[in-house]
Amino acid sequence: VQLQAFGGGLVQAGGSLRLSCAASGRTFSSYVMGWFRQAPGKERDFVATISRTGSTTFYADSVKGRFTISRDNAENTVYLQMNSLKPEDTAVYYCAADPKFTVLAHEYDYWGQGTEVTVSS
Repeated sequence: VQLQAFGGGLVQAGGSLRLSCAASGRTFSSYVMGWFRQAPGKERDFVATISRTGSTTFYADSVKGRFTISRDNAENTVYLQMNSLKPEDTAVYYCAADPKFTVLAHEYDYWGQGTEVTVSS
């Protein structure tokens, strides 16, 4: 599966952005989807993941209550709605796909190219 993330940009603290990740192929619903982020000079961190049907989600503590992951299997797209953004949310955000429900970056087989989010204070 090929993934393309978009929707990043510059936003003020307290603002919102919605990231999208479009997947190619006819097997999108076979994959668990995840969002990760990587700030300059830091490792790639888990943000959120969603099960194949969308019935189960899991979030990093740092974004819980502010971010929402969702998916539309008919449109082969996963979303990350980000509200109440903070400067520490600044990073390149990546979507990823894997058959397993996991929060570990190294276990994801497929990655998008990343979209940059900058939150100004």
